[in-house]
Amino acid sequence: MTQAAATVTPATAARALFVARRDGRRVPSALVQPADQHEAYAIQDATLAALGTVGGWKVGARAGQVPTCAPLPAEGLLPDGAFLTGPAWRLRGIEVEVGFQLGVDLPPRAAPYTRDDLAFAVRAVLPVIEVVETRLADWLGAGARAQLADLLSHGALVLGRRQPFEPSWFDLAGVEAELRFGEQIVAHTVGEHPSPDAGTLLEWLANHCCARGAGLKAGQVITSGSCTGMLFASRGTEVQVEIGGLAPLSVSF
Repeated sequence: MTQAAATVTPATAARALFVARRDGRRVPSALVQPADQHEAYAIQDATLAALGTVGGWKVGARAGQVPTCAPLPAEGLLPDGAFLTGPAWRLRGIEVEVGFQLGVDLPPRAAPYTRDDLAFAVRAVLPVIEVVETRLADWLGAGARAQLADLLSHGALVLGRRQPFEPSWFDLAGVEAELRFGEQIVAHTVGEHPSPDAGTLLEWLANHCCARGAGLKAGQVITSGSCTGMLFASRGTEVQVEIGGLAPLSVSF
């Protein structure tokens, strides 16, 4: 191990990611190489301690795999119609997702949370656009653990209009989603969410956060993975999204 590698700790990695996010820069991927998933989550926690309040969470999984998650800084939860410009927005990865807003706290406890607990806790469902960004200089080559440490490449979450939650929204298997860049439809999907059982994802997240000592809090928005994969918008693009049964929303660059 080199001397430089030996001095890289969760605290130094989190500091580098925080400064990169604040200044719209990127950091060498060698500065963010967690030894395992536990250390990646420790880097997330230290990064959020610097960024401030947790406004939500992202959680997702590929079919048959254990989910992963990341806390989302409250400062990055943005209103419908947000305009994003500046050096922080380089990738402009766009994902069309269904969000769930909690109405009650789910604090750490000994008994595991169940799907029914989550159905009771969720107050509203809403369309969201996740803007994917990276603080890593070698984003694709950095590896999955580095991307996990970097809040799963989270840039911002644009929030659409809320509507009352119904438990049927935990099933995303038939969700229809449309994504436009300007006037062009770039994605139109039906039932293509990679892990459509959102109830299972939220149940896993609640218990993961308990083990992490954080819990979930009323008002936080949980986003559940992309219905359209990820596409990249150019500068000057207005991104428009529609998810069946929910209000349209947009973000511009």
